[in-house]
Amino acid sequence: MVEHLPHLPDIERLSPRVVRILGGNPSKFTLQGTNTYLIGQGRDRILLDTGEGNRIWPETLKQALADEGVTISQVILTHWHPDHVGGVKDVRSLFPDVKVYKNRPDSGQQDIEDGQVFETEGATLRAFHSPGHAVDHMALVLDEENAMFTGDNVLGHGTAVFEDLATYIDSLERMQHQFTGRGYPAHGAVLDDGRAKIREYISHRTKREEEILTVLKQHPEGGEGSWTSMGVVKVVYKAYPENLHGPAEGGVVQVLKKLEGEGRAERVGESGWRTTQRSAL
Repeated sequence: MVEHLPHLPDIERLSPRVVRILGGNPSKFTLQGTNTYLIGQGRDRILLDTGEGNRIWPETLKQALADEGVTISQVILTHWHPDHVGGVKDVRSLFPDVKVYKNRPDSGQQDIEDGQVFETEGATLRAFHSPGHAVDHMALVLDEENAMFTGDNVLGHGTAVFEDLATYIDSLERMQHQFTGRGYPAHGAVLDDGRAKIREYISHRTKREEEILTVLKQHPEGGEGSWTSMGVVKVVYKAYPENLHGPAEGGVVQVLKKLEGEGRAERVGESGWRTTQRSAL
């Protein structure tokens, strides 16, 4: 997938107060790489996320700092995943007194609370707790642009993964009401209409959920009235190559758990699933 994505420069000014610095770690999971952002207009800037801790990003960061003639006074981490927090040590090697913030902080870090405000010259960021992709996930609203740094909840290309679908959908529903402008994702290109992309994500998940419910209402071939998660995958994803069925199963299981929590599906034995609203056939 990476080779089909649009090229993103290692360093790019995206607005008068936002510079994107690529993490130098492109892959099918990280797209063009992890986006880290230098935010503000004065000498002291906020850095959002720090890449995975490889040898490339620190040099790119140094170049961006030199180009801008700035320092970093605060680091904000959107969530705990390694490709976002790995470069903290590199920032601290440059700025030993820098303050590092993360929801559910690690040693030497400070907590982020929902609604907490971070300020630097030319930029005001408001933290918005948005779990689902990760329990500690924080989006940040940039007040001066009415924009949102969406973290891993909403990407510049494709769809995002999640650890809890119901929580994730709730976060998306709430995120769309926090801003009206751009979305700055943690992976991929800028989203010119961030709210439209969030609505697209919600619509996609709703459609997939309905497809899975439709399958559960049918009787599986050769089955005894219940479906395995892989059986559902083979129907819903029948147009996709079989080598993608394994990864797709994780998402299907998340949908099934969400439906179970809503009382619309139930488990049968160790690995079976069926709807609680079965059609009379």
